[in-house]
Amino acid sequence: MAEEVMTETESSNFSLLEWICKVKNMALEAYKSKPISHWILLLLSSLGMLVAFPASSLLSRVYFANGGTSKWIISWAAVVGWPIPALILFPTYIFNKTRPTPLNLCLFLSYVFLGFLSAADNLMYAYAYAYLPASTAALLASSSLAFSALFGFWIVNNKLNASVINSIMIITAAMTIIALDSDSDRYPYVTNSQYIWGFVWDILGSALHGLIFALSEWVFIKFLGRRSFHVVLEQQVMVSFFAFVFTTIGVIVNNDFRGMAAEAKTFKGDETAYNLVIIWSVITFQLGVLGATAILFLASTVMAGVFNAVRVPITAIAAVIFMNDPMSGFKILSLVITFWGFASYIYGTSNGTLPKQCVFAAAVRTMNSGCFPTVLGR
Repeated sequence: MAEEVMTETESSNFSLLEWICKVKNMALEAYKSKPISHWILLLLSSLGMLVAFPASSLLSRVYFANGGTSKWIISWAAVVGWPIPALILFPTYIFNKTRPTPLNLCLFLSYVFLGFLSAADNLMYAYAYAYLPASTAALLASSSLAFSALFGFWIVNNKLNASVINSIMIITAAMTIIALDSDSDRYPYVTNSQYIWGFVWDILGSALHGLIFALSEWVFIKFLGRRSFHVVLEQQVMVSFFAFVFTTIGVIVNNDFRGMAAEAKTFKGDETAYNLVIIWSVITFQLGVLGATAILFLASTVMAGVFNAVRVPITAIAAVIFMNDPMSGFKILSLVITFWGFASYIYGTSNGTLPKQCVFAAAVRTMNSGCFPTVLGR
C-alpha cells in the first residue's frame, strides 16, 4: 500500500516537473528568438491592456453613475480618439523609412467591416455599463476569453484542446453564478428588464469582442503580414476611423450631440468633470486598443485573449475599491472560478511538445540535473 502511494506521489512530481521544465524552456526559447525591442513593445502593450482598458471601463460607469444617459455618446468617446495612433504612425514612416501598406479592395473592405463591428461592440458595452455595476459587467466580459478561443480556432486555426474547452465550461459556470445572484447588485433605479438586457448586451459584446480579435489576426496573416510594427498602427487607425464614422452617424441620427451641453450642466460635479470623463475615456480606450492590437501582432489571439481575460478581475476589484461596487459571496465565488478558468486556459494554450532536456530532468527526478541549471543561469 505504501509503495502504491509513493508511486502516485512520484508520478505527480514527475508530471509537475515536466510541466515546469517545459514552461521554462519555452519561455527561454521565446526570449532568445526575439530582439529586446520586441519584448519592450510587448511589455508596453500589455500595460496598455491591463491599465488603460480597466480605466476606460470604470470611466464608462462613472459617466452613467453621475448623470450621463447617452449610450451613443460614450460609444463615440471610445472612437473619436482615432487620430492618436495616427500621430504615432506617421513618424514611423519617416524614422523607420517604411512605406504605407498598399490599400487594395480586400484590405479596405476588411477595415470597413472591422470598424463596423467595433462600433457595434462599443455600443453593446455601453448598454451593459449603463445598467450593470462595473464589477458585474467586467466579470461577465470574461466570457470574451471563451469566444476568443472558439473564434481563434475556427478562423486562424489556433489550438483548442481539453484544457481550453475546460476553461470555457468553467467561465460559463461563473457567468451562471452571476446570473443567479442578480438581485444583490442591481441598482434601485434599474428595472429588472434593464438589468437583464444589460446582462444580454454584455455577453453579446464579449462574443463580438472575441470575433474582432480573431478577425484582426486573420487580417494580419492574410493581408498585412508581420513585417513591422507600423502595420499595427495602420490597422488601428483605419479600423478606429471607420468605427468613428459609423458611431458618428448613429449619434447624429439619435440627435445626441445637441444633448451634450444639457447633459454636462446636470452632470454631478460640473461641466469640467463631465469633460474630463469624456476626454479620459477617449485616451484610455485608444491606449487599450493599441495595446490589444499590438499583442495580436507581436504574439497571437491566444495571448490577447489571456490579457483580455486578466484585465477582467483587475476591473472588478478596482470597481469595488474605487466605486464601492457591491461584492456578494456569489460574486466572489464567480471571481475565484473565473481565475480557475483563466489558469486552465493558460495551461492549455502553453501545452506543447516537451523539450528533450526536460524529459531527462523529469526522468531522473532531481532539481540539479537537466534543464534547470541552464534556465536559472540565463
